[in-house]
Amino acid sequence: MPAEVLLQRPDLRAAEQRLRAAAFDVGAARAARFPRLTLTASAGTRSPDLEGLFKSGSGVWSLVPQIDLPLFDGGARRAQVEVSEASRREALANYESALQSAFSEVADALAVRDQLAERLDAQQAQVDAAAQSLRLAERSYRLGGSSQLELLDAQRQLTTAQRVLVTLRQTEQVNRIALLRALGGRWTP
Repeated sequence: MPAEVLLQRPDLRAAEQRLRAAAFDVGAARAARFPRLTLTASAGTRSPDLEGLFKSGSGVWSLVPQIDLPLFDGGARRAQVEVSEASRREALANYESALQSAFSEVADALAVRDQLAERLDAQQAQVDAAAQSLRLAERSYRLGGSSQLELLDAQRQLTTAQRVLVTLRQTEQVNRIALLRALGGRWTP
């Protein structure tokens, strides 16, 4: 199974997006430390009365410069960069933790699946043996070679073996659901 399947898990995708957002926040905080020059321009017409609004010579324009120097912020922007970097490190740790948890959940579910497959094979063999034993007990009872108690005991053993097999199959289905959930619901064997 490819490891990329795990990347479809909603919790891992969310953790990855939080990590990306934290990285962008670091970039924005670093960019805020540089000086900025902003120019605002406007153009239009002006007249004291409505008739002269569109006549020649009524045009007006303005240009307003604004400068933002981070030298005079008392270290607030540098502190914001440090906070953003700490948030990014936290998001990275959370992503790594979610990734390890996902691998662990999948590995556990796969290990249980393998164990269940072995147990199912063994239990099916036991059901087959109990069914054979019941056939022999029925034949022996009809021929008078065994008592009804032996026949009932063989029926009980078969029923018990079948019940355990059904329980194991139910456990197998629960494990399949757990594996599908651990894989983010997007895997087909």
